[in-house]
Amino acid sequence: MSRLNKGLSWAISLLIVGTLAGCGSAAKQGGEPFGGSNKAASQGDALTSAPEQVQALYKQSCISCHGNNLEGKVGPTTNLQKIGGKLTKEQISKQIISGGNGMPGFGTKLKPEETEALAEWLAGKK
Repeated sequence: MSRLNKGLSWAISLLIVGTLAGCGSAAKQGGEPFGGSNKAASQGDALTSAPEQVQALYKQSCISCHGNNLEGKVGPTTNLQKIGGKLTKEQISKQIISGGNGMPGFGTKLKPEETEALAEWLAGKK
């Protein structure tokens, strides 16, 4: 493998690791969870219309990869704006619990009723 290819491979690997390391992280950066801003508008209409429990869970566990307005921050597959039109509530719940396709599973981190609340809310996004 040439020097250029080795360097490119290393850079791509570093980018992937850095991206995945940020997903699901609750590390605070810049004084706000997940490096967000203090602007109320940044929460977007999608999140502010959610029940308080769901808002708290989403901010704690989902926002770093799925974004303030469900727009997806780690590529198009992380966009949840119309997830209810693609997956059933049961499929969404399974995805939250087990993860897959780059998403970590939250089955051991969330209570069943928390998973249920998130899945119900997301299933309504059509």
